[in-house]
Amino acid sequence: MANETLEEIKRRRAHVEVVDAKIAVDLATAQSYSENVFLFVPNLIGYTRILLAAASLHWMSYHPKYCTLAYGISCLLDAVDGHAARALGQASKFGAVLDMVTDRCTTSCLLCYLSSAYPDYALAFQFLMTLDFSSHYMHMYSSLVTGSRSHKLVTSDVSRILWLYYNDSRTLFFMCAGNEVFFVALYLMKWIHTPITSSKIPEIASLYWLLGDLTWPALLAIMSFPVFLGKNIINAVQLWKAAKILVGLDLLERQKEREEKKR
Repeated sequence: MANETLEEIKRRRAHVEVVDAKIAVDLATAQSYSENVFLFVPNLIGYTRILLAAASLHWMSYHPKYCTLAYGISCLLDAVDGHAARALGQASKFGAVLDMVTDRCTTSCLLCYLSSAYPDYALAFQFLMTLDFSSHYMHMYSSLVTGSRSHKLVTSDVSRILWLYYNDSRTLFFMCAGNEVFFVALYLMKWIHTPITSSKIPEIASLYWLLGDLTWPALLAIMSFPVFLGKNIINAVQLWKAAKILVGLDLLERQKEREEKKR
């Protein structure tokens, strides 16, 4: 990015076809084509994720088992829709945005609940929501204005950290899943208070010297905390890199304007 001129960026943008918004709306409304993007299999999976997330929010305040099950399935389906899109040749811009919006909203709703469950840490949860939304929005926008077809197409010369994060689907799944596991563990800690070592199984009970009075959600939170921390460091890097890209574009365009005025 730093080595690109404004003209080079414009040439890269030219590879992305620009369609008038009114034409796009008319096409989606008429559905005159032989396929309906709204009904692509990956997008149907996305709608299912939304319904499951809504169900988990409904149960969140009074039925932790149903809530955790619905929330967990919704998160796991996040790994399925991408594979379905590639396997069926049904990748779409609508599906990519639907997937990201569902992720952001689902996690934020859980963080809202955790803010009320742990009022002393409400500010921290609010900060995490802000970081999550702002980093992904700015990253998505910076990808669009630089002509990228996907926010996941990050090169190593822009950010090696983001390249490693987005380039390997297994790394992406592990980081996202570990982050969600940490939040779900915090949620379950409000409901489950029985220590692991109170088990009737002698082998587990004998681990009191190691586990003390830890519950299994507390242990899960401790184990997933490093992944949670890494994920949010990546969010911060993503926010900073997107900000630098946008500022770089501003500087290049202002330079272009000054050159044109001199002519």
